[in-house]
Amino acid sequence: MLVTLTTPVAAKPKPPAGFEPTLPAAPSAPRAADGAIFNASAGYAPLIQGHRARAVGDPVTILLVESTTTSKSAGSKTQRGGNASITPPTAGPLSFLNPDALKAGSQSSFKGEGNASQTSSLSGELAVTIAEVRPNGTALVRGEKRLLLSQGQEWIQFSGIVRLADLDGDSRVLSSRVADARIEYAGNGSVQRASREGWLSKFFSMISPF
Repeated sequence: MLVTLTTPVAAKPKPPAGFEPTLPAAPSAPRAADGAIFNASAGYAPLIQGHRARAVGDPVTILLVESTTTSKSAGSKTQRGGNASITPPTAGPLSFLNPDALKAGSQSSFKGEGNASQTSSLSGELAVTIAEVRPNGTALVRGEKRLLLSQGQEWIQFSGIVRLADLDGDSRVLSSRVADARIEYAGNGSVQRASREGWLSKFFSMISPF
C-alpha cells in the first residue's frame, strides 16, 4: 500500500493525476448490410464468458480486503572489562613506588532494546475501468472515487494488474489477487489538518535533544 503524507500546512493536498476513467475505443464504422444475422461488432459475448469485463473501458469492481500487521524487535548487549598491574622491585631506586598506585582497571557495558509494531486494514468496494488488455489474459485497471464532504474532500485511488479469468460473474475481484497494486487513500480539509502536527511543533521536535 502506498501512503502519501503532505507535511507543509499551507499546501493543500490534491488527488494525483493519472487515475481518470478509461473510455472504450470509438466504435468502428457499421458494416454494410449483407443479410447475415451474426455480427460480432454488435456486442457479441461468448456463452461461457457472459457479460464479464473483458475490453478497454469495461468497469471492474475491486473488493478491498487489505490487512497488514508488522512487528519488529531488536536488542543488543555488550560488556568489556580489563585490569593491569605492575609490581615494583623491593630493592633498588624504584623501591619507593607504591604497588597499589600501579594498578589500573577498566570496564564498559551497553544494553539497548527496540520494539515496533503496526497494524493497518482497508475494506470496501471500488469500481475501476480496464485501461489496457494484454495478450497473456491480464488487464491493467485503474480508477478513483472522490467524496466531497462538508469539511473537506476524500479520495481513494487504485491501479493494478488483474487476470481476467479471476473475475466472477459480476466482474468483481479481490484486491489481494491484483498484481502490482497501488492504493492511495487520502483527503484534505479541516479534519485532516486537525489530525496533523503543526509546523512549529515539528520544528521544536526536530531540534530537541531529548
